[in-house]
Amino acid sequence: MIDLEKIVDYLKEQAIVLATAESCTAGLVVSELARIPGSGGCIDCGLAVYSPQSKNRYLDVGFDTIDHYGLTSEQVALEMVEGAINRNNASAALSNTGVAGPATSDDGTPVGRVCFGWAIRCGDQVYQYSETCDFDGDRNQVRLTAAHYALERLLYYHRKAQEQD
Repeated sequence: MIDLEKIVDYLKEQAIVLATAESCTAGLVVSELARIPGSGGCIDCGLAVYSPQSKNRYLDVGFDTIDHYGLTSEQVALEMVEGAINRNNASAALSNTGVAGPATSDDGTPVGRVCFGWAIRCGDQVYQYSETCDFDGDRNQVRLTAAHYALERLLYYHRKAQEQD
């Protein structure tokens, strides 16, 4: 089980301000953080961007990237997270795009597949990371598991970026 208080404490200790670009989780990452009193200082914004048009409009995800790799791809997740960190007042960002269900996507992407992106700003450098995971469960279980996974890995990638800097 995720310890949201521990995550918020880490964000506060490290002075991390987070922006999210959420497709599969539809804002659930920010909603989960907001459950913890005092988390507001760690959140710049949470964008729920479902359609290709909204991903392009708000995050500058290229339609050519979507056409070539598909909506559920690490390439799209990375363009989403790049847009999130560069277009907001954030020191870290995370993104996700995937298929929560109940049915497989039109392109054959299975239910439970989620692609993630993380971006961490260290001084003038931005480090980006991505992963693809397959989660079990119904639609809302996939969304919640993906939201928690994104937050847990944010801490991991923040530490990794600091080591690289």
